[in-house]
Amino acid sequence: MNWANLTERAQKAVWMAQESASSLGNDFLDTDHLLIGLAKLEEGIAYEAMVASGIDLHKLVDYVSDQVRGVKHNNFLGRNDEIILTPRAKKVLDLAEREAINLGDGYISTEHILLAIVHEGGGVGVRHLEDEGVDVSKLVNTVLSLRGTEHTTESQRPGHQPRQRTKTPTLDQYSRDLTEMARQGKLDPVIGRDKETERLLQILLRRTKNNPVLIGDPGVGKTAIVEGLARKIVAGEVPELLKNKRVISLDIPSLVAGTKYRGEFEDRMKKFLAEMKTAGNTVILFIDELHNVVGAGSAEGSSIDAANILKPALSRGELQTIGATTLGEYHKYIEKDPALERRFQPIVVSESTVPESIEILKGLRDKYEAHHQVTITDAAIEAAVRLSVKYITSRFLPDKAVDLMDEASAKVRLASTVPSDEYRQLQDELDKIEREKDDAIRNQEFEKAAGLRDQERDVHDKIETMKGSSFVASAAREAVVSPDDIRAVVALWTNIPAARLAEDERAKLLHLEDALRTRVVGQDPAVALMAEALRRSRAGLKHPTKPIGSFLFLGP
Repeated sequence: MNWANLTERAQKAVWMAQESASSLGNDFLDTDHLLIGLAKLEEGIAYEAMVASGIDLHKLVDYVSDQVRGVKHNNFLGRNDEIILTPRAKKVLDLAEREAINLGDGYISTEHILLAIVHEGGGVGVRHLEDEGVDVSKLVNTVLSLRGTEHTTESQRPGHQPRQRTKTPTLDQYSRDLTEMARQGKLDPVIGRDKETERLLQILLRRTKNNPVLIGDPGVGKTAIVEGLARKIVAGEVPELLKNKRVISLDIPSLVAGTKYRGEFEDRMKKFLAEMKTAGNTVILFIDELHNVVGAGSAEGSSIDAANILKPALSRGELQTIGATTLGEYHKYIEKDPALERRFQPIVVSESTVPESIEILKGLRDKYEAHHQVTITDAAIEAAVRLSVKYITSRFLPDKAVDLMDEASAKVRLASTVPSDEYRQLQDELDKIEREKDDAIRNQEFEKAAGLRDQERDVHDKIETMKGSSFVASAAREAVVSPDDIRAVVALWTNIPAARLAEDERAKLLHLEDALRTRVVGQDPAVALMAEALRRSRAGLKHPTKPIGSFLFLGP
């Protein structure tokens, strides 16, 4: 979630929630603190809706405060001992953003946070409201009715201009507006890549031939750089010439789809180019997999394709475009068309280094923690990067390390949601009692049915107690992604036993000959030469552009 999308009231409510967490001795910020912040704010639609619904806010604040006072979740501790959001609080704020979008609002206000808390349904505060007999559906309806006199739009935010009605309906049909996604906080942050971003801005600011193309291996972050540009435009961190521009990602396959007859694709492209011309210089077009424009939409026996249609517009400066492709595809398709190649200025995007990738994953950590409701440790991030470099050689950083972190988080979350043995036993017991009670009623054994009904209530109360705060907190604390979880996913991907992944590499290199001799018998000189070459390579004592060694094995 983008914090800049919160209204002043919502920001104040979050700040008051942080103050409450600190005063209560908590080292985390949960949905209960957010509810306290909304109650203490004493203004806004959320506060008015709770008052109109007959909620005793003083009683609510006192009850929640008593329940959470002094509670600490060490695994939620921040990197510098600061108070941080729990996974549930992150989920609620993401839900609040969706509520704002669904209601047609440009910014997140207090009512969106309240609706998200109620819909999520967890926490001491929400259970207290239910125990007090508050009808949650009526509370939601009260919020919606109060919104009739106070809507949250961009015009309420000083310094922000309301978005204009789009002038490019055809383009919008076959594309994604990256600036709008950035405005809604849907794009991940871009860590590093300052050199590539600066070069991108320099080319975009040129008077002529201002069309950059990002060239790099799959997964190195070409698309992320363009998304970072969209975020910078929304934040106003670009030169004046680029402010208020839209970055549109064009989907070439969808543009071609459905054009069965000759001329249909050309007509669609003409509409698209006419809209781009009408929009003037307010749109920057992003074409991922730029090589796809070569040959796209061409009918059998015709040389007219998307590339040939775009070239005149590019040469006249009517179309400012950012492309992205791999080095191989660039050589194969773009360089073979000199007229197309000279329209673009290449920017080589190299693979991130290990330290850069670690910083990138740390920057993305909050998004993945909120999505999976887990805590990802620094050690897990370092393990994801280093193990991906060592064992997943066919892919590139940071993409392969991000995928490792993502799947390990999903694995941990899945394991943490499995109910305890005691909980399952109670659930089985409840099912058994319900079946016996139904049989007793059918057999008209009403005294037995009454006794079973009492047993059913007792077991049901025990289950509800386990669903309470202690059970939820225990599950949350266990949902921590560690290096062992990363190793387990690497083992799953590579079929290498996890125990071998945990071995110290230096120890393996020192005893490499012994390991090889278990498989190759009677060839000690050859084994020694191979082992020495591998040790030199791992120590960095080799030419960067030459192979580890060249071996010629001779014999019968």
